[in-house]
Amino acid sequence: MSQMLEPDLSVVDLRSYFVRKRNALLVRGRFSPLYLDYYLHLMQHALQNAEPLDQMLKDALAALALHLCSRPQDESCAWTIHVKEPQRANVFVTGSTRPGRVTGRVFTEDVRQEGEAMFIAQTTRPDHQPRQSMIEFQGSDMLKAVEQFYTTSEQRLTRFFRLDDEEFVQISAEPDCDEIWLSELALENVLEIETTEHLTLLETRGYVFDCGCSIERLMPIIMRLPKDDLDHIFEDGVAQITCPRCGSVYRTAKTSFEEWRQKQS
Repeated sequence: MSQMLEPDLSVVDLRSYFVRKRNALLVRGRFSPLYLDYYLHLMQHALQNAEPLDQMLKDALAALALHLCSRPQDESCAWTIHVKEPQRANVFVTGSTRPGRVTGRVFTEDVRQEGEAMFIAQTTRPDHQPRQSMIEFQGSDMLKAVEQFYTTSEQRLTRFFRLDDEEFVQISAEPDCDEIWLSELALENVLEIETTEHLTLLETRGYVFDCGCSIERLMPIIMRLPKDDLDHIFEDGVAQITCPRCGSVYRTAKTSFEEWRQKQS
């Protein structure tokens, strides 16, 4: 990903805290600004996600950003969450901390029609082997799915809580965590946690809704197509390309593509 972010994007500040005596990591943030940019993105590209898939994608974006904020800064993640309800669909989200951005989309076409709900996580980090985890989960609640991913793949108890005004909280077990306390936490406990527990601010990280895609970044996808497919998509002289990560729609003339391809040789 490029290190540059669009200057007009709304930044969501996520704050991480160490919960002393409980040995837990708490990350929280309000996602209203990020969701606004998400809806502006949909309007710009004439996209629309039906409910409740739209809310599921928003929940997954929030959970991914909170997850990234709790991880090393040079780590990038991509989650593909296959759900059976309310219809077969893939909720895809991806992001990084350097720069801090998340994006995603919902796939409802060409989705496998059999099997259980699946959570597939891919993690990359410079100078480390890529990691992939795949688990089954029940239902269609994205926050519960991520909790199950933590329990099964990360082997770490983690809880997510939805507060008012599109604020979310993630609390994860650290070594020697009071897991009984964490497992029994209820929403009312989280609402007053700043007064009942000793929180130490660790850091603040900012995230935006942004893919970083461009027609230049998508050109290699076209170049890999067989000649017959190239002839088909450029049948009218202009090809329409959809970003596989965020659904952005771009158009490029065949002459522009040929000029770009010549520069690659």
